[in-house]
This record gives sequence, structure tokens and C-alpha cells, in this order.
Amino acid sequence: MSVMEAILQRKSIRAYQDKPIEQEKLEKILEAGRMAPSATNQQAWKFVVVTDPALRHELVAACRNQAFVEQAPVVMVLCADEVRDMACGQPARTIDCSIALSYMQLQAAELGIGSCWLGAFSAPDVAKLLKIPAGFQVVAVSPFGYPAEEGRVRSRKPMDDIVRYDAWETKNK
Repeated sequence: MSVMEAILQRKSIRAYQDKPIEQEKLEKILEAGRMAPSATNQQAWKFVVVTDPALRHELVAACRNQAFVEQAPVVMVLCADEVRDMACGQPARTIDCSIALSYMQLQAAELGIGSCWLGAFSAPDVAKLLKIPAGFQVVAVSPFGYPAEEGRVRSRKPMDDIVRYDAWETKNK
């Protein structure tokens, strides 16, 4: 599968089969995250892999009662302790963890494993539940598992609406 095929195949999955992810596939997903680029190569992230059914059940409340969080056999929680802005003004830990999770989700898509990037969760509640040490910020949460649904194809804006060349006013080359 090409990278573009993985990109096109990846959808937000909100229903999962009652089937564990094989350890070798989970390791490939984690390796994809480990190999992701990070600001000044700090790799200041930690990946908390939640497989315990009781913890996944408790995560549902911390994730604004999204029941499918419990349904997935793995919930990935990415956090980082790098509290600094890059020279461009963006927070390094947010960007770094976002890149790592993107790599993980694309690797998962290649392996036939679905995921969903959650935007609705309480970082303090997730941190408390998973005993994440002070100084680390929970940046991203994503369930992973074999899809029990196709997932919806989302429409995309046309290239002309989102691309500018050389200056804001120039749309097409």
C-alpha cells in the first residue's frame, strides 16, 4: 500500500470489533510513532497504550462519554513534557504528538486497523486516571481496533479553495 492509499483508506472509526490487535501489528503502529519527526529531534513524547478493559471503561467518562472508546481494544494516549514554543511560535509538544499520532494512524490504516482522533476529552481526567506524572500534558487520545463499520467518507474542499502559490492572492499555477 502506498502512503496515499493509506491516507485515502483512513477514516474516523467509531465502532470496533471485539477482536484484539496482534502484538506485532501494535508494535508496527508504535514504531511508526517512534519514527515520526519532532522539534529539534527531542522526542519528548510518551505513548501510553491502554489495553486494560477496566481502564478503557473509565476512559469513556474522561472522553466525554464516547462509548466507542471502551469498545476499541487499544486506546493510545500521547503526552509530552516539552514545554516550549518552537521559533515559529507553535507549541512543540502539541505539534510533535500530532505528527506521531498521524504516523500511527496511517500505519494502522495500512494494517486494516481503524482509529479515531478524539477532540473531546478532559486532559486532566485522562492524566489522573492513567497516573501520568505532573509536568506531562495529555495531547492526543485515539482508540485503535478492527473496524465494525466502514466509516464515513468526508468531503474535501477543492484544491483551489485551500492552496495559494507564492502569495495569498495567487491561486493557480
